[in-house]
Amino acid sequence: MKKRAWPRFARFTLVGLLGVALQLSLLALLTKHFRIPPVTATALAVEITLLHNFLWHERFTWRDRRFKNFRQRALRLWRFQLGNGLVSLLGNTSLTYCLVERLDAPPLPSALVSIALCSLANFALADRWVYDSSQQRRHLLSHCR
Repeated sequence: MKKRAWPRFARFTLVGLLGVALQLSLLALLTKHFRIPPVTATALAVEITLLHNFLWHERFTWRDRRFKNFRQRALRLWRFQLGNGLVSLLGNTSLTYCLVERLDAPPLPSALVSIALCSLANFALADRWVYDSSQQRRHLLSHCR
């Protein structure tokens, strides 16, 4: 990782920690109070957390790479859902399934392991594709012509 990427990774991690707290709280609520099976509860918790994290990344982590109109932001949300969403949903859900259903591990520690394993891939995807500044520059240049 480049030296100048470390501050951004620190902000990404801070948002991620907020997301972890939200995801684990939702997982506990959904499994214990609503008696939703752990794998289904994980998928729901991950999706809600994805939307939470996207909003924070827009305002905090990648605030220097803002788009000005709704269409551009919608495209960015689509990319975030496709990239980070797939890694998070598939990674967290499949790892939770393996750990909880196959190894009889408790859901919350299993979720922590899953989140940690998916976080580096999510940062790389977000930085290089979702919030890619070269794509933003190309888009802005195409409107200036």
